[in-house]
Amino acid sequence: MRWLVTGAGGMLGRDLRTVLAEAGETDVVAATRADLDVTDQSAVRAAVAGADVVLNTAAWTDVDGAETAEEAATAVNGHAVHTLAAAAGKHLIHLSTDYVFAGDATAPYPEDAVPAPVNAYGRSKAIGEQAVLAAGGYVVRTAWLYGAHGPNFVRTMLRLAAERDTLDVVDDQQGPPTWSYALARQLVDLAGAARDGRAAPGAYHGTAAGSTTWYGLARAVFEEAGLDPDRVRPTTSATFRRPAPRPSYSVLGHAAWSRSGVDPLPDWRSMLTSAMPTLS
Repeated sequence: MRWLVTGAGGMLGRDLRTVLAEAGETDVVAATRADLDVTDQSAVRAAVAGADVVLNTAAWTDVDGAETAEEAATAVNGHAVHTLAAAAGKHLIHLSTDYVFAGDATAPYPEDAVPAPVNAYGRSKAIGEQAVLAAGGYVVRTAWLYGAHGPNFVRTMLRLAAERDTLDVVDDQQGPPTWSYALARQLVDLAGAARDGRAAPGAYHGTAAGSTTWYGLARAVFEEAGLDPDRVRPTTSATFRRPAPRPSYSVLGHAAWSRSGVDPLPDWRSMLTSAMPTLS
């Protein structure tokens, strides 16, 4: 198969390149932002031509910046995805986010839950989702992603642990910490299942099982690093005022995987244990 990975310079994109290499896939076009401007319609159509699988990880990810630049965020997360979807159709696997939901649920959001974003970033991603689903492609929503490449919460906690005696971390947001490498493997498996006709197009949730708070995750990181978890202290979101509101509940359901033949991701805590040697 010929693979096209967009956003290949980012955290998940780099893990996808690794997973594809480990799988023995040699016909891979890994397009970084410098290689492919996803807002350039002609360039996107040319890049997609001949690809058997398009894994779109390119995105505007500055959540707070989107509040004052929603048009620019939507150009990347919405309109550019429409172009990709029109060109790739059922061959497109597009990465989305828990931010398409309001975050006011008390049970995991199912894959068919109606999006109701509370910030500009979420609205821009919801527009992209609609285009992919209308074109018969695959949407994979993820949340609380961390990995070996680029800045993320887990690596930040490890850095701050070496710089500060104590850390105050938010304890009123609930979500599923998810290792980007494990998600990359799941996405490649989904592509294979789609090719074989086992996985129907639609929405899937690529997140770890279970959930915790940012405070709980920080304590787990300290434990994994052999540090005293009591150095982490709980606080509320009100302590850290940010331009964009965040969902307070980002737990996603995983029922769609049972119909695809692809395994859902494991529990977040065991996943963190597996990931830690790659993060330091």
